[in-house]
Amino acid sequence: MKHNLHFDFIADKAKNTLTVRREFLAGRQLVWDCYTKSELLDRWFSPKPLTTKTKSMDFRDGGHWHYAMVEPNGTEYWGWTDYRKIKPIDYYTSSDAFSNAEGEINNDLPRAEWLVTFTDKGENAMVESIITYKSLSDLEAVVQMGLEQGTMATLEKLDELLLILKK
Repeated sequence: MKHNLHFDFIADKAKNTLTVRREFLAGRQLVWDCYTKSELLDRWFSPKPLTTKTKSMDFRDGGHWHYAMVEPNGTEYWGWTDYRKIKPIDYYTSSDAFSNAEGEINNDLPRAEWLVTFTDKGENAMVESIITYKSLSDLEAVVQMGLEQGTMATLEKLDELLLILKK
């Protein structure tokens, strides 16, 4: 069954931002948990056919998440997220970066600042991510890397997980 869930992917080249708004068929607490607990992130945070594995996660102000997106052939793409400020089930701010398996940041690839907010939309949850890049060229680089398609595919995996978790 297809639902017409709200989805926006807006690039603002004047502000070097991407705004992603997505509605989910679940309550805000469950969606928050899926974004903030490594055992749940590992089940959805990558586009098919990739999987996700967490090396370490400390979800708190000043904490981090070190993870990899893994191709079926075993190739790993590592990422690092620093959590800045967290207000449970309302929002968190973070910065992200590409890294290696040891957690060393790759400064040759774009980094971004994130504001991720969670609100109620009736019985559903709405998640808005405002992602700010240092430059227009950084924003354009991640768009060229397929961020929009990857985001859509990844959020569809979250839809599938939410259906399982709600049973």
